[in-house]
Amino acid sequence: MKKQLSFNLKEKSAIRQLNIQADAFLPVLFSLKFGGDWSFKTRDLEALAVKEKITRYNEDIKEGYTMERVTLLVNPQLIGTEGRVLRLEKCGNKKERELVERPYQVELQAEDIILAELDPKSMEIVLRRIDGPLFFEGSAAYGVSHEMEHLEGQERSGKYLWEFDYRVE
Repeated sequence: MKKQLSFNLKEKSAIRQLNIQADAFLPVLFSLKFGGDWSFKTRDLEALAVKEKITRYNEDIKEGYTMERVTLLVNPQLIGTEGRVLRLEKCGNKKERELVERPYQVELQAEDIILAELDPKSMEIVLRRIDGPLFFEGSAAYGVSHEMEHLEGQERSGKYLWEFDYRVE
C-alpha cells in the first residue's frame, strides 16, 4: 500500500512538472496501469493516449525486454488517413468483438503532445514533450482511429464475431 501511495505522489509530481491539466493526463495513467489505448473528454478538453509496444531482443544472449511507448495527444486534430484495414476489435463499451474498418495510417496534430516511455529494464517512465504532426501506422493507427471516434461521439459498429462462418480444410 505504501508503494502504491508513493507511486501516486510521483504521478502528481510529474503532472505538476509537466504543467499539464491533471484530467488531460488520465489517458496516460490508464494506459500505463491497465494497458491499451484510452481517451477522455470534458466540455473543454479532449485527450487520447495510444500505446505502442517495442521489443528489444539480443539474439546472441537470447534476452530482451518490451518497452511501452504511450503518446498523449491533448486536443488532437486528425490531419489525414491512408489505407483501409479490416480488423476485429473489442471496445470496453461493448460486450462483443466486432469487425470494423480502420485506416492503416493516420496523421495527427495536437495542442500538446507528451511521450511516455516505460522501460522495464531500468524501471523508469520517462516523460517528454514532442512536436507534431505525428504519423501512426498499423496497430497504433487503429487505436488512434478508435479513440478519436470516442472523442467525436461517433462510435462505429461492425459485424459480430458470431456472424463469421467456420470452414475446416
